[in-house]
Amino acid sequence: MKPVLVSVIGPTAVGKTKLGIEISKRFNGEVINGDSMQVYQQFNIGSAKVTDEEAEGIPHHLIDLLSPENEYSAARFKEDLQVTVDEITERSKLPVLVGGTGFYIQSALYNFNFSSVERDEEYVEKATEDIKQNGVVPYYNKLKEVDPVQANKIHPNNIRRVVRALEVFDRTGKPMSQYEAEQTYDSPYNAMIIGLDMERETLYERINQRVDEMIEEGLIVEVRNLYQTYGSDIQPMQGIGYKEWVPYLKGERGFDETVELVKQNTRKFAKRQLTYYRNKLDRVHWYTIDPEHYAETFETIFEDLAGFLKELEE
Repeated sequence: MKPVLVSVIGPTAVGKTKLGIEISKRFNGEVINGDSMQVYQQFNIGSAKVTDEEAEGIPHHLIDLLSPENEYSAARFKEDLQVTVDEITERSKLPVLVGGTGFYIQSALYNFNFSSVERDEEYVEKATEDIKQNGVVPYYNKLKEVDPVQANKIHPNNIRRVVRALEVFDRTGKPMSQYEAEQTYDSPYNAMIIGLDMERETLYERINQRVDEMIEEGLIVEVRNLYQTYGSDIQPMQGIGYKEWVPYLKGERGFDETVELVKQNTRKFAKRQLTYYRNKLDRVHWYTIDPEHYAETFETIFEDLAGFLKELEE
């Protein structure tokens, strides 16, 4: 029998962390992080990493896995998730996957064989060395020509993903985005995917408030320490809430302008998250959250989840 997995998705600031903890308390579960930023040590405030107080004693997994100079991928996440789900299941606990990185969720819960194209180490080595000498721009421009869909998903500074997408096209003549489009829902899990949404104006207000709270908690100090230690080229420094502060630290952008830019980019990101979920993920149970009536919606979710788990037992 496939292992059971509950997955909580939704845009940033919608309440995923809170729901994941409440599900774990109610159904004897443990939380697995599904956010690409929270796997990194020291990236705490800007990634909205759960605190010990917020966790309320519920174990959280796949958090603080790597030091900031290392890279992480959806392929590795898929492997790490499988191991973690098995370990939690062996303890007779319910695995609860919580996170907003849609590509990670998609690759892990669906028959998404993005690694089916064998690696060409010679191509990768040659391209990487060339980029060190001449920069990534020519490679990114080439990717925009051969696979504009994939290029739109990748930050130009993410050399590993740019090279991988070009490598796939070079070996097969087929855009990587086409491999993604060919996924089927043949999950390795008996999964219930819970999607949280919220009235847009309310969500944006919550995002703005969250950014203000992060700054009060010491976000700028966190970013400054990371920038001084690792620079701006490491993978997690490309994340929203971090990359916008680099020009500010260099004296190239003012404080108020930077704050507004972080809020604006986070709001746009939330919109992209929802679009991605609705276009890429099937069989999602969607629930609209009213911040003043969390308890009522959560109870509905608990009832539906209890029914789902009961059906699996029968």
